[in-house]
Amino acid sequence: MRHFDVFNGDADGICALHQLRLHRPLEAIRVTGVKRDIALLDRVLALAGDEITVLDISMEQNQAPLRALLDDGVKLRWFDHHRAGDIPSHPGLEAHIDTAPEVCTSLLVDRWLEGKYKAWAVVAAFGDNLDNAALHAARDLALNESKLERLRMLGEALNYNAYGESVEDLHFHPETLFEAVQEFADPFAFIQEAPQYRLLREGYEADMLRARNLEPHLTEPWGAIYAMPPDSWARRVSGVWANELAQEAPKRAHAVLTRRDGGYQVSVRAPLHTRMGADEVCIQFEGGGGRKAAAGINHLHDAELERFFSAFGQVFGAGL
Repeated sequence: MRHFDVFNGDADGICALHQLRLHRPLEAIRVTGVKRDIALLDRVLALAGDEITVLDISMEQNQAPLRALLDDGVKLRWFDHHRAGDIPSHPGLEAHIDTAPEVCTSLLVDRWLEGKYKAWAVVAAFGDNLDNAALHAARDLALNESKLERLRMLGEALNYNAYGESVEDLHFHPETLFEAVQEFADPFAFIQEAPQYRLLREGYEADMLRARNLEPHLTEPWGAIYAMPPDSWARRVSGVWANELAQEAPKRAHAVLTRRDGGYQVSVRAPLHTRMGADEVCIQFEGGGGRKAAAGINHLHDAELERFFSAFGQVFGAGL
Protein backbone atom coordinates (compact mmCIF):
# COMPACT_ATOMS: atom_id res chain seq x y z
CA MET A 1 0.00 0.00 0.00
CA ARG A 2 1.21 3.47 -0.90
CA HIS A 3 0.18 6.82 0.54
CA PHE A 4 -0.19 10.08 -1.38
CA ASP A 5 -0.31 13.57 0.15
CA VAL A 6 -2.06 15.98 -2.23
CA PHE A 7 -1.99 19.57 -1.00
CA ASN A 8 -2.29 23.17 -2.06
CA GLY A 9 1.11 24.87 -2.17
CA ASP A 10 0.04 27.86 -0.05
CA ALA A 11 0.32 28.46 3.70
CA ASP A 12 -2.93 26.66 4.44
CA GLY A 13 -2.07 23.53 2.48
CA ILE A 14 1.48 23.32 3.84
CA CYS A 15 0.46 23.93 7.46
CA ALA A 16 -2.44 21.49 7.24
CA LEU A 17 -0.16 18.72 6.00
CA HIS A 18 2.52 19.65 8.52
CA GLN A 19 0.08 19.18 11.40
CA LEU A 20 -0.98 15.77 10.10
CA ARG A 21 2.58 14.57 9.59
CA LEU A 22 3.67 15.79 13.00
CA HIS A 23 0.79 13.71 14.36
CA ARG A 24 1.42 10.70 12.13
CA PRO A 25 4.78 10.65 10.30
CA LEU A 26 4.79 8.46 7.22
CA GLU A 27 6.47 8.13 3.85
CA ALA A 28 4.24 9.58 1.17
CA ILE A 29 4.30 10.54 -2.46
CA ARG A 30 3.63 14.29 -2.42
CA VAL A 31 1.66 16.09 -5.13
CA THR A 32 1.44 19.89 -5.07
CA GLY A 33 2.05 23.03 -7.12
CA VAL A 34 1.39 26.76 -7.24
CA LYS A 35 -1.66 28.00 -5.38
CA ARG A 36 -3.93 28.04 -8.42
CA ASP A 37 -2.89 24.58 -9.53
CA ILE A 38 -5.83 22.78 -7.96
CA ALA A 39 -6.61 19.99 -10.46
CA LEU A 40 -4.09 17.83 -8.64
CA LEU A 41 -5.91 14.49 -8.45
CA ASP A 42 -5.32 13.98 -12.17
CA ARG A 43 -1.63 13.52 -11.33
CA VAL A 44 -2.19 10.76 -8.77
CA LEU A 45 -1.54 7.28 -10.15
CA ALA A 46 -3.05 5.35 -7.27
CA LEU A 47 -4.19 1.72 -7.26
CA ALA A 48 -6.64 -0.34 -5.23
CA GLY A 49 -5.59 -0.35 -1.59
CA ASP A 50 -3.65 2.92 -1.80
CA GLU A 51 -4.59 5.88 0.41
CA ILE A 52 -4.69 9.59 -0.38
CA THR A 53 -4.84 12.60 1.92
CA VAL A 54 -6.16 15.71 0.15
CA LEU A 55 -5.74 19.15 1.72
CA ASP A 56 -7.01 22.58 0.71
CA ILE A 57 -8.07 21.47 -2.79
CA SER A 58 -11.57 22.05 -4.15
CA MET A 59 -13.51 18.80 -4.48
CA GLU A 60 -15.72 20.50 -7.05
CA GLN A 61 -12.70 20.97 -9.33
CA ASN A 62 -11.62 17.33 -8.93
CA GLN A 63 -14.90 15.44 -9.22
CA ALA A 64 -14.01 13.18 -12.17
CA PRO A 65 -10.66 11.87 -10.85
CA LEU A 66 -12.14 11.55 -7.34
CA ARG A 67 -14.93 9.27 -8.53
CA ALA A 68 -12.52 7.28 -10.70
CA LEU A 69 -10.18 6.71 -7.75
CA LEU A 70 -13.06 5.63 -5.52
CA ASP A 71 -14.26 3.22 -8.20
CA ASP A 72 -10.74 1.78 -8.36
CA GLY A 73 -10.72 1.00 -4.63
CA VAL A 74 -8.58 3.91 -3.42
CA LYS A 75 -9.35 5.42 -0.01
CA LEU A 76 -9.34 9.20 0.42
CA ARG A 77 -9.40 11.53 3.42
CA TRP A 78 -10.24 15.09 2.38
CA PHE A 79 -9.98 18.36 4.34
CA ASP A 80 -11.06 21.57 2.62
CA HIS A 81 -12.98 24.84 2.90
CA HIS A 82 -13.67 25.61 -0.79
CA ARG A 83 -16.79 24.91 -2.83
CA ALA A 84 -17.19 21.15 -2.84
CA GLY A 85 -19.98 20.49 -5.31
CA ASP A 86 -21.52 17.04 -4.87
CA ILE A 87 -19.74 15.09 -2.12
CA PRO A 88 -19.92 11.39 -3.06
CA SER A 89 -21.43 9.08 -0.48
CA HIS A 90 -18.86 6.30 -0.60
CA PRO A 91 -17.21 4.13 2.08
CA GLY A 92 -13.82 4.98 0.61
CA LEU A 93 -14.22 8.73 1.18
CA GLU A 94 -13.85 10.52 4.50
CA ALA A 95 -14.71 14.18 3.87
CA HIS A 96 -14.13 17.07 6.28
CA ILE A 97 -15.60 20.01 4.35
CA ASP A 98 -16.60 23.35 5.89
CA THR A 99 -17.11 26.39 3.66
CA ALA A 100 -17.83 28.87 6.46
CA PRO A 101 -16.09 32.21 5.75
CA GLU A 102 -13.97 32.12 8.94
CA VAL A 103 -12.61 28.61 8.40
CA CYS A 104 -9.51 27.41 6.59
CA THR A 105 -8.24 23.87 6.00
CA SER A 106 -5.61 24.05 8.73
CA LEU A 107 -8.28 25.00 11.25
CA LEU A 108 -10.28 21.95 10.16
CA VAL A 109 -7.22 19.76 10.70
CA ASP A 110 -6.62 21.46 14.05
CA ARG A 111 -10.22 20.64 15.00
CA TRP A 112 -9.72 17.01 13.97
CA LEU A 113 -6.45 16.78 15.95
CA GLU A 114 -8.07 18.49 18.96
CA GLY A 115 -5.62 21.39 18.97
CA LYS A 116 -2.46 19.31 19.14
CA TYR A 117 -0.42 21.60 16.84
CA LYS A 118 -2.55 24.73 17.03
CA ALA A 119 0.27 27.23 16.44
CA TRP A 120 0.62 25.99 12.87
CA ALA A 121 -3.14 26.38 12.33
CA VAL A 122 -2.82 29.97 13.53
CA VAL A 123 0.00 30.54 11.02
CA ALA A 124 -2.20 29.21 8.21
CA ALA A 125 -5.21 31.31 9.22
CA PHE A 126 -3.09 34.45 9.18
CA GLY A 127 -1.74 33.42 5.78
CA ASP A 128 -5.29 32.97 4.47
CA ASN A 129 -6.18 36.51 5.61
CA LEU A 130 -8.41 35.18 8.40
CA ASP A 131 -7.03 37.38 11.15
CA ASN A 132 -10.05 37.12 13.44
CA ALA A 133 -10.08 33.33 13.15
CA ALA A 134 -6.34 33.23 13.80
CA LEU A 135 -6.63 35.37 16.90
CA HIS A 136 -9.55 33.30 18.17
CA ALA A 137 -7.61 30.06 17.70
CA ALA A 138 -4.54 31.59 19.35
CA ARG A 139 -6.39 32.29 22.61
CA ASP A 140 -5.49 28.81 23.85
CA LEU A 141 -1.79 29.55 23.27
CA ALA A 142 -1.63 32.65 25.50
CA LEU A 143 0.80 34.44 23.17
CA ASN A 144 1.76 38.07 23.54
CA GLU A 145 1.32 40.57 20.69
CA SER A 146 4.92 40.24 19.56
CA LYS A 147 4.64 36.47 19.11
CA LEU A 148 1.29 36.76 17.36
CA GLU A 149 2.83 39.23 14.94
CA ARG A 150 5.65 36.80 14.19
CA LEU A 151 3.13 34.06 13.40
CA ARG A 152 1.23 36.45 11.15
CA MET A 153 4.42 37.33 9.27
CA LEU A 154 5.24 33.64 8.85
CA GLY A 155 1.77 32.95 7.45
CA GLU A 156 2.15 35.83 4.99
CA ALA A 157 5.56 34.57 3.88
CA LEU A 158 4.41 30.99 3.30
CA ASN A 159 1.36 32.21 1.40
CA TYR A 160 3.39 34.66 -0.66
CA ASN A 161 5.56 31.84 -1.96
CA ALA A 162 2.56 30.05 -3.51
CA TYR A 163 1.52 32.71 -6.01
CA GLY A 164 2.81 32.56 -9.55
CA GLU A 165 1.91 31.34 -12.99
CA SER A 166 4.34 28.45 -12.60
CA VAL A 167 6.82 27.17 -10.01
CA GLU A 168 9.52 29.13 -11.85
CA ASP A 169 7.96 32.33 -10.48
CA LEU A 170 8.32 31.11 -6.89
CA HIS A 171 11.26 31.34 -4.53
CA PHE A 172 10.78 27.67 -3.56
CA HIS A 173 8.82 24.79 -5.01
CA PRO A 174 5.98 24.21 -2.49
CA GLU A 175 7.17 20.66 -1.84
CA THR A 176 10.67 21.97 -1.04
CA LEU A 177 9.19 24.55 1.31
CA PHE A 178 7.08 21.89 3.02
CA GLU A 179 10.21 19.78 3.52
CA ALA A 180 11.89 22.76 5.19
CA VAL A 181 8.89 23.36 7.46
CA GLN A 182 8.71 19.66 8.28
CA GLU A 183 11.99 19.92 10.20
CA PHE A 184 10.38 22.17 12.83
CA ALA A 185 7.63 21.25 15.27
CA ASP A 186 7.75 24.82 16.62
CA PRO A 187 6.95 27.66 14.19
CA PHE A 188 9.05 30.08 16.24
CA ALA A 189 12.09 27.84 15.72
CA PHE A 190 11.42 27.89 11.97
CA ILE A 191 11.26 31.69 12.07
CA GLN A 192 14.50 31.89 14.03
CA GLU A 193 16.56 29.25 12.23
CA ALA A 194 15.29 28.53 8.71
CA PRO A 195 17.09 30.39 5.90
CA GLN A 196 14.00 29.86 3.74
CA TYR A 197 12.01 32.16 6.00
CA ARG A 198 14.53 34.98 5.78
CA LEU A 199 14.61 34.77 1.99
CA LEU A 200 10.82 34.81 1.77
CA ARG A 201 10.49 37.84 4.03
CA GLU A 202 13.09 39.75 2.03
CA GLY A 203 11.35 38.87 -1.24
CA TYR A 204 7.94 39.72 0.21
CA GLU A 205 9.01 43.20 1.35
CA ALA A 206 10.69 44.00 -1.97
CA ASP A 207 7.73 42.87 -4.08
CA MET A 208 5.16 44.58 -1.86
CA LEU A 209 7.03 47.88 -2.11
CA ARG A 210 6.61 47.76 -5.88
CA ALA A 211 2.92 46.89 -5.59
CA ARG A 212 2.17 49.69 -3.15
CA ASN A 213 3.44 52.23 -5.67
CA LEU A 214 0.80 51.28 -8.26
CA GLU A 215 -2.26 53.45 -8.90
CA PRO A 216 -5.69 51.78 -9.08
CA HIS A 217 -7.45 51.26 -12.39
CA LEU A 218 -10.77 51.81 -10.62
CA THR A 219 -11.59 53.08 -7.17
CA GLU A 220 -15.06 53.47 -5.70
CA PRO A 221 -16.37 53.48 -2.12
CA TRP A 222 -17.50 49.86 -2.65
CA GLY A 223 -14.52 48.49 -4.59
CA ALA A 224 -11.15 48.94 -6.26
CA ILE A 225 -9.37 47.23 -9.16
CA TYR A 226 -5.62 47.20 -9.75
CA ALA A 227 -3.79 46.14 -12.91
CA MET A 228 -0.33 44.58 -12.51
CA PRO A 229 2.45 44.26 -15.12
CA PRO A 230 3.45 40.90 -16.69
CA ASP A 231 6.45 40.45 -14.37
CA SER A 232 7.34 37.58 -12.05
CA TRP A 233 7.34 39.87 -9.00
CA ALA A 234 3.75 40.89 -9.81
CA ARG A 235 2.63 37.27 -10.16
CA ARG A 236 4.29 36.42 -6.83
CA VAL A 237 2.69 39.24 -4.90
CA SER A 238 -0.79 39.42 -6.46
CA GLY A 239 -2.63 37.38 -3.84
CA VAL A 240 -0.93 38.66 -0.71
CA TRP A 241 -1.27 42.23 -1.90
CA ALA A 242 -4.99 41.65 -2.45
CA ASN A 243 -5.09 40.45 1.17
CA GLU A 244 -3.37 43.61 2.37
CA LEU A 245 -5.74 45.82 0.40
CA ALA A 246 -8.67 44.00 1.99
CA GLN A 247 -7.26 44.56 5.47
CA GLU A 248 -6.70 48.27 4.83
CA ALA A 249 -10.22 48.88 3.48
CA PRO A 250 -12.46 46.22 5.03
CA LYS A 251 -15.70 47.64 3.60
CA ARG A 252 -14.39 47.60 0.04
CA ALA A 253 -14.04 44.72 -2.44
CA HIS A 254 -10.76 44.41 -4.34
CA ALA A 255 -9.54 42.82 -7.54
CA VAL A 256 -5.92 42.51 -8.59
CA LEU A 257 -5.40 41.68 -12.28
CA THR A 258 -1.93 40.50 -13.28
CA ARG A 259 -1.11 40.65 -16.97
CA ARG A 260 -0.34 37.38 -18.77
CA ASP A 261 -0.50 36.27 -22.41
CA GLY A 262 -3.72 37.51 -23.95
CA GLY A 263 -5.38 38.28 -20.61
CA TYR A 264 -5.03 38.42 -16.85
CA GLN A 265 -4.70 36.28 -13.75
CA VAL A 266 -7.26 37.60 -11.27
CA SER A 267 -7.42 37.70 -7.47
CA VAL A 268 -10.69 38.89 -5.92
CA ARG A 269 -11.27 39.71 -2.25
CA ALA A 270 -14.72 40.36 -0.82
CA PRO A 271 -15.12 43.11 1.79
CA LEU A 272 -13.87 41.77 5.10
CA HIS A 273 -16.98 42.96 6.91
CA THR A 274 -19.13 40.57 4.83
CA ARG A 275 -16.70 37.99 3.37
CA MET A 276 -19.27 37.25 0.68
CA GLY A 277 -19.32 37.44 -3.10
CA ALA A 278 -15.78 36.71 -4.35
CA ASP A 279 -16.68 33.23 -5.60
CA GLU A 280 -19.91 34.56 -7.09
CA VAL A 281 -17.87 36.86 -9.35
CA CYS A 282 -15.20 34.37 -10.34
CA ILE A 283 -17.31 31.30 -11.11
CA GLN A 284 -18.91 33.26 -13.95
CA PHE A 285 -15.66 32.82 -15.90
CA GLU A 286 -13.78 29.80 -17.19
CA GLY A 287 -11.04 28.79 -14.75
CA GLY A 288 -12.66 30.76 -11.93
CA GLY A 289 -13.36 29.53 -8.42
CA GLY A 290 -12.51 29.85 -4.76
CA ARG A 291 -14.24 30.85 -1.56
CA LYS A 292 -16.87 33.42 -0.66
CA ALA A 293 -14.22 35.68 0.85
CA ALA A 294 -11.38 35.10 -1.60
CA ALA A 295 -11.47 33.73 -5.13
CA GLY A 296 -9.69 34.00 -8.44
CA ILE A 297 -9.63 33.37 -12.17
CA ASN A 298 -6.66 31.54 -13.62
CA HIS A 299 -6.85 33.25 -17.01
CA LEU A 300 -9.31 36.02 -17.86
CA HIS A 301 -9.10 36.64 -21.61
CA ASP A 302 -8.90 40.23 -22.87
CA ALA A 303 -12.27 39.82 -24.56
CA GLU A 304 -13.84 39.07 -21.14
CA LEU A 305 -12.40 42.08 -19.35
CA GLU A 306 -15.44 44.35 -19.65
CA ARG A 307 -17.71 41.50 -18.58
CA PHE A 308 -15.52 41.01 -15.52
CA PHE A 309 -15.77 44.70 -14.63
CA SER A 310 -19.55 44.42 -14.98
CA ALA A 311 -19.76 41.29 -12.81
CA PHE A 312 -17.52 42.87 -10.16
CA GLY A 313 -19.81 45.91 -10.06
CA GLN A 314 -23.00 43.85 -10.05
CA VAL A 315 -21.90 41.76 -7.05
CA PHE A 316 -20.16 44.40 -4.95
CA GLY A 317 -21.53 47.71 -6.19
CA ALA A 318 -25.18 46.74 -6.59
CA GLY A 319 -24.87 47.28 -10.32
CA LEU A 320 -23.24 50.70 -10.07
